[in-house]
Amino acid sequence: MDQACDLLYKSNMPGTAKSVIQSYNLFGETGDLPDVIHCETIAARSVLHDWELEPHRHARLHQVLLVARGGGQLTIEGRRHRLRPMHLVNVPAGQVHGFSFRPGTQGFVVTFVAEMLDHILVPPEGLARVLAEAAVLRGTPEMRRVVTNIFAEYGARHYARAHILRALSATLLGLVAREIAAEHGPNARASGADLVQRFEALLDAHFIEHWPVARYAKALKVTPTHLTRVVRETHGCPATHMIRDRMVREARRHLVYTNLSISQIAYALRFDDPAYFSRTFTQATGQSPRDFRHRIGSL
Repeated sequence: MDQACDLLYKSNMPGTAKSVIQSYNLFGETGDLPDVIHCETIAARSVLHDWELEPHRHARLHQVLLVARGGGQLTIEGRRHRLRPMHLVNVPAGQVHGFSFRPGTQGFVVTFVAEMLDHILVPPEGLARVLAEAAVLRGTPEMRRVVTNIFAEYGARHYARAHILRALSATLLGLVAREIAAEHGPNARASGADLVQRFEALLDAHFIEHWPVARYAKALKVTPTHLTRVVRETHGCPATHMIRDRMVREARRHLVYTNLSISQIAYALRFDDPAYFSRTFTQATGQSPRDFRHRIGSL
């Protein structure tokens, strides 16, 4: 599993024009959930690419990067930021970003899959909205201690490891959200299209009702064509995929965190036919709900 976690690959075919934004996939972004989270050093991946990571995005992964020594340059959503020691970078899912590090730069990258954020972040507290802001912050000693502890715990196999990683992750995300809110105010908004943010908020509220794109567009007071275009520009996929993926995210959460049968999960997600639920899940993830649960249970 650790070997799979270390793999990074482009989902686009080789030879794709560089003007096309690459979608990089880490373990956990397609069919499987990662091992609670993923944590590695900046150097672990950067040295494989001569310390240059071209602009790309992760469809379902949220990343927090802490520079301990060295530095470089970050490009995110077309804006450039100089990275210095003790800078912390918050990269929400779907945000186009790239790095140019000075050789020898030290630090850590913590990666959270969407289901993990759903499990950790309680909606009424509003942290998810604040963390949807791409930001470069001045890291604190407390952040560094938490990230260092995450890295140490991630590499070990001690009893209660998953529980401790979840607790440390929640602490790190809380500290990051606190700094973003302090810097940008309590109404911090993502740097991407406001329309997409409102769409995602509606998705969280109504995905269980199986709204079609037209219903979301009507609620947002735009046309379905406009909504799909903006979503494709910001996330690299049509609005229908985001609707489907939000439902699949919830299904994966149930498969991992509950003992409900697959039929019970299907009905809980308001599918009239468990077989149709299984087909939808399989088409989206490449494996059946039963196979997915079996693989997660064997990790």
